[in-house]
Amino acid sequence: MENKVVQAIEKYSTLLSGSADLEQIKDAAGNAKFVLLGEASHGTSEFYTVRAELTKKLIIEKGFTFIAVEGDWPACQAVNRYIKGYDTKHNTARDVLSNFNRWPTWMWANEEMIDLIEWMKDHNEKQDTRPKVGFYGIDMYSLWESMEEVIAYLTRIDSPDVEVAKKAFTCFEPFNRDNQEYAVSAGLYSDGCVAEVSKLLATIQRKREQYPCEQETRLNLEVNALVAYNAEHYYRSMVLRDEESWNIRDTHMVDALNEVMKFYGVAAKAIVWEHNTHIGDARATDMVHNGMVNVGQLIRQQNAPEDVFAVGLGTYSGTVIAADEWGVNHDVKIVPNAIKGSWEELMHRAGAYDKILIFNKENETNFQQRIGHRAIGVVYRPEFEQFGNYVPSVMSERYDAFIYIEESRALQPLVLERVVL
Repeated sequence: MENKVVQAIEKYSTLLSGSADLEQIKDAAGNAKFVLLGEASHGTSEFYTVRAELTKKLIIEKGFTFIAVEGDWPACQAVNRYIKGYDTKHNTARDVLSNFNRWPTWMWANEEMIDLIEWMKDHNEKQDTRPKVGFYGIDMYSLWESMEEVIAYLTRIDSPDVEVAKKAFTCFEPFNRDNQEYAVSAGLYSDGCVAEVSKLLATIQRKREQYPCEQETRLNLEVNALVAYNAEHYYRSMVLRDEESWNIRDTHMVDALNEVMKFYGVAAKAIVWEHNTHIGDARATDMVHNGMVNVGQLIRQQNAPEDVFAVGLGTYSGTVIAADEWGVNHDVKIVPNAIKGSWEELMHRAGAYDKILIFNKENETNFQQRIGHRAIGVVYRPEFEQFGNYVPSVMSERYDAFIYIEESRALQPLVLERVVL
């Protein structure tokens, strides 16, 4: 079986030697409204630079209107305001990336993002058409920051609804911004602050037309309220059932994405940057057996097949930025050669060079075996990866295309506290 897969990869893949080779992915995406760009880790340089080059092509040649990333809404709003000229506080992309101060900061506060952000700003300044291309974070970890954003905005416009927001925030204050403390308390001992955040979200959604909308302030208000509501639900469930909390998070990311799509209207086209585990259809993995869904599955279910194009990215070996434990300093870790029989190892056997494989009607039957596919998290112990870092996947069903990097390099964080090789 393995040799047949290797032969099929040799036959249907093409060399990736530079930006021009990404044209084939852009062309294969056709008229899709959603192009989902994955990554096998949050700490690999090439995953960012390749996605950036492909993103530029999609914006220029296909008219894509925004990027949505696996990041916090408030911090990403700082980037969005910068590239659209709304921001008078930051002078450079490097300055604006200082807003990413929640661990793991390196996901977005890195050298590789600077070129793309400055490019997007320059692109917007040169375009006479509206709306300007945007940058949004659709994750939901920014519970406290999003609550503060809601209160600050309602206070600024002198809205009576600020009292509802303050009451919700007061409910969370005893937990001192400690998500785990809130999770244990609400998950095991009480209903937490669910009533307060539910009332806040309902109030803002009911009165949305009453709020000013200049410079996306209404969108910012609505999504921050949505973050607060879903983050509370997420933390309350995470101590009881991992599968449920996972589903809450990925469903939220789709809901936030759809809010931005509505904001951009009929011309909306989204480029989504997230980990492979989020953008690759969960139904093509063992996640489905645990009742788990993800962004890739939900977007496909909500849209016509031709409207969604998902691209996975992976590597055979190299280095990566990650940490030994959640919340501790990151370092540069060696990514060992992919284990024998894994997708990455079969790609390597088909030729030790970077390549692109587009799945289609002609070749998809060659890639319908369930094969281990490497996934590296922000917490990563290479010495143990064979025990839990390979997700059984049907590759031609999980993705529409795959970009393979033979030997990858670690991402370059803007502030690298400690480097260990």
